[in-house]
Amino acid sequence: MTDLLKHLLISQFEASLAMYKQRIEVCPADHWDGKIANDTFLQTAYHALFYLDLYLSPDESAFALSDLNIKGGDDRQQGIQAGLGKEDLLLYVEHCLEKIRTVVDSETAESLQGPSGISWRKTSRAELHVYNIRHFQHHIGQLSTFLRRISNENNLSLKMIWVGEGWKS
Repeated sequence: MTDLLKHLLISQFEASLAMYKQRIEVCPADHWDGKIANDTFLQTAYHALFYLDLYLSPDESAFALSDLNIKGGDDRQQGIQAGLGKEDLLLYVEHCLEKIRTVVDSETAESLQGPSGISWRKTSRAELHVYNIRHFQHHIGQLSTFLRRISNENNLSLKMIWVGEGWKS
């Protein structure tokens, strides 16, 4: 059962990340500062990837800020973070893809049943993975809605794909 669960988690993480990457790639440069609720496209995109990365960590203390996080900001801190531009976000996607595969593949039945490792998420590690996918997909929905709106308003014909499973680059 554990192998089946790990396979489906990796597949759905990868599909979500593939959809995210595609939204980053199609967003026109002159719309990166467009508003999504209280944040910009850029800030929403960075927040989504930052927390995907953080929640994949075995626990909070194991999450170390990378050079990309230092550049984009520690999204756990109060206030608006700088975020990252398109090229850096695409590099961060590659980091997260590798982390998904490594972390989820290393899970055991015991670790999946254990605590999440994130103090404000009082769930099992397995449920944290599902929560992480849901949180990430929520923000992909925000990015998608924004892109559809600007595409319609500006006759851009932006194409956004749905990925059902696995990594599609």
